[in-house]
Amino acid sequence: MAIERAKVDEIAKLARLKLSEELSVKMTSQLGSILDYIDQLKEVKTDGVEPFICAPSSGEAANLHFRPDGVLASLPHDKVLQNASQRDETYFLVPPPLKGEAEE
Repeated sequence: MAIERAKVDEIAKLARLKLSEELSVKMTSQLGSILDYIDQLKEVKTDGVEPFICAPSSGEAANLHFRPDGVLASLPHDKVLQNASQRDETYFLVPPPLKGEAEE
């Protein structure tokens, strides 16, 4: 499926990308190839094929077994916090991610 260069430039503008003349021509060609491939995929007959979450490769990943969802007991606070470098009674203490003017 051919895609017009004006459409590629429009997509680049929406994505706030500045494409050079050379790159815009290259992207037009590459996006056209991607759309051609998608058209090929649309021709594949998928009737009766069950959808799946992930495509396992080989080995252990092909035999994935998921545990059932359920509520499990959590660790006690003192056990979780025993290796914390800084803490108060029930929380980890960490430095602020951003220093504001008031903290300097």
